[in-house]
Amino acid sequence: MPHDGPEHWHEPTTGQNAGFGKFTRPPMPYDKFMEGEGIPVYRDIGVRTVLDLPLAPWKRLGGRGSYIQLFGTEGLWGQYVVEVPPGGALNAEKHLYEKVVFVVEGRGTTEVWRSGPNKQVFEWQKGSLFSIPLNANHRFVNATNTPALLLCGTTAPNMMNLLDNQRFIFECDYEFSDRYSGAADYFKSNEDVLPDPVRGLAMRRTNFVPDLINTELPLDNRRSPGYRRVEPHMTGNRFYLWVGQHETGRYSKAHKHMSAAVLLCLKGRGYTYTWPAELGMHPWEDGFADKVKRQEYEYGGLVSAAPMSGDWFHQHFGIGAEPLRVSAWHGPNNQRSRKPGLPGEKVMDYGAIDLKKGGSAIPYSDEDPHLRQEFEARLREEGLSSRMKPEFYTDASAADAVGNIM
Repeated sequence: MPHDGPEHWHEPTTGQNAGFGKFTRPPMPYDKFMEGEGIPVYRDIGVRTVLDLPLAPWKRLGGRGSYIQLFGTEGLWGQYVVEVPPGGALNAEKHLYEKVVFVVEGRGTTEVWRSGPNKQVFEWQKGSLFSIPLNANHRFVNATNTPALLLCGTTAPNMMNLLDNQRFIFECDYEFSDRYSGAADYFKSNEDVLPDPVRGLAMRRTNFVPDLINTELPLDNRRSPGYRRVEPHMTGNRFYLWVGQHETGRYSKAHKHMSAAVLLCLKGRGYTYTWPAELGMHPWEDGFADKVKRQEYEYGGLVSAAPMSGDWFHQHFGIGAEPLRVSAWHGPNNQRSRKPGLPGEKVMDYGAIDLKKGGSAIPYSDEDPHLRQEFEARLREEGLSSRMKPEFYTDASAADAVGNIM
């Protein structure tokens, strides 16, 4: 590694520590890869909508694009938007990292194939979600005379930072037949809802969702009264994501966990507050309002739920006439709780359990009053009414199980 300074290392004197103490964080291989691609790299807590991001010509892919690396996701997973030109196609590619794709705008097809000449082709439209099998050849084709915009999430940082060899990542010929069989129905939507084997939550094993914006969601109740949620399990990925929806006039409890989750707004409008856990449950009352971060969003918007060093409280509010529907992308970092546990050990679903019961969620009865007051004021500005019932804010045991209150 190149360095400036003395050519030889010397032991510290008595009472001193070795090294500089403070240093500039060096870029990781994935950081260098992004910078070398010649397109913008967007870094922040979030963005109102990815439709606002600047795009630049992307030689490797043949369209225009921008990388997105929101605070808290560094090294955990990657994200980018790419524009498929009108009536055209992106360059074919394959890679040793997982990729999920959400169609922000447009209509077209995806071609997927292994080493042989036979290609599978499936159609997509605005709102479609699909996954590219690991190391499979693929190409995106635009079916219209207007640009299509794709939002992609990948495990590229994980692979690049570990292997640090781009030729191996993009030129490896190994076929993961356990991930991609080439079966005729591989990209056929499967709407069967099953309990996921770890937490028993609603799950769909499907490699393609035609319309994530309007797909039916089973009742979940964990984040807010009437909350609905399902998690697609796609192409054998470790990349974890789910989609959830809060009813109009209701909002989520604040909760905390480690960094990784990024919320994508699919329907409605809203905002997210997030703040370090050490500020406590009442940052406004306790004079720390200036340390709370806020992100407004609409369709296509993004927000890092627990940015910076992670373990931040975050709380989501929908203020549109439509229910607030979001998709949470975690990369290969499923439920990064404060206590992951050993294999076989029973662990708690911290974010869904109140603090008083050992979890990490703040009950409505204990939250900062500013949150409720501002939410109700924002709804009034939109000509809407709050549907947060008074009993949600009581401390009675019946209200603790807020998911049972409709």
